[in-house]
Amino acid sequence: MIQIAFILFVGVLLFFTLFSNTLRSLTLPKVGTEKPTRGSLTFKIGGSDILQPLDEVKLSNPAGWKVQKILVKEGDFVKKGQKLILYDSKAAEQELNAEITNLEKLKIEQQNTQDQYILSAMEEDELKLRNAKRDIEKGKLEIALYEQKINGMKDLLTSQKQLTAPFDGIVTKLNAIEGFTSAGDPDVTVSNGSLGYRMNIPVDAKLLSSLGIKVGEKIEVEVDTAQGQQARVLSGTIAEIANAEPLQGSSAAEEAEKSAAIPQKTLRIKVVDSKLKGGEQASIKLERRSLHEGFLVSNKAIHQDREGTYIFKVEEQPGAFGNVFVARKVRIASSETNEAVTMIQSENIFEDDQIILESSEPLQDGNRIRLQ
Repeated sequence: MIQIAFILFVGVLLFFTLFSNTLRSLTLPKVGTEKPTRGSLTFKIGGSDILQPLDEVKLSNPAGWKVQKILVKEGDFVKKGQKLILYDSKAAEQELNAEITNLEKLKIEQQNTQDQYILSAMEEDELKLRNAKRDIEKGKLEIALYEQKINGMKDLLTSQKQLTAPFDGIVTKLNAIEGFTSAGDPDVTVSNGSLGYRMNIPVDAKLLSSLGIKVGEKIEVEVDTAQGQQARVLSGTIAEIANAEPLQGSSAAEEAEKSAAIPQKTLRIKVVDSKLKGGEQASIKLERRSLHEGFLVSNKAIHQDREGTYIFKVEEQPGAFGNVFVARKVRIASSETNEAVTMIQSENIFEDDQIILESSEPLQDGNRIRLQ
């Protein structure tokens, strides 16, 4: 009886020990995991812009004169040197005529000085002769200065009393109004699309570098056409990669609430097509893999704190009744990321590791967990 009672007692103890361990395991945080894969990230670059002619000039009258007559209208084809707008230049012409009159007065005074020189020579008065000679030289300098000033005024008057087309092209914008001065906008815009059209797309500078995009590469450009018609796909060329103003965005440690400037570049894309007129809406969609490789994990697995970026991976440890699973915090260096996946660099990450994506409860380093 004693033996039977002892065996029953030990059995009950074992039952409740195992049962309590099972109950405890059911209360542990439940986590979902994935294994990291080695490879490179796929990035998408997109954007849209209005096509503008490569050869375009905006003309205004720097003198600020009133518009006397407009000789063209929007959409007109113009030849190089053709008059576009005439301006009221009466005030400038009056000022020029006044300066010409002053020049004639100087020339008359110069003749009087020359007569005085002749009289001094006849009188053989050496002092008067030297004075007259100096006055003649002085008069010559004043006349030359006035002539130079008048010639400059004539050139300025000629250039400012009218606007002419700098090249063969089309009048794409006309802001001038007869009888009024310029309101600040260019009076007329002339464009020539024979050299092609351009569009500007802002892109993250670091992303461009990681993808190895260079000047001269071909890229597909989708151009919107008339309503109801299918958009046209044209071949464009990256003509320039220019610096742009940095973009203000969140820093890596969001908890720090700091603002970081994200370097930007501008892709200047050239498109050549005889059917383009300018002003069309154009867009690009470029998909490319990065040049670097690393371990790829879902963005859901990435966490951040004041010290930087980290992930949780599953660590298996021996226990009293078998192996148990623990969440282990691992610091990482995030090199690249897209909308779904992050490439990480760490000596403590391997292909067979199980990376924790989600948890039923907040995790701390060393917490016991149960797998889904």
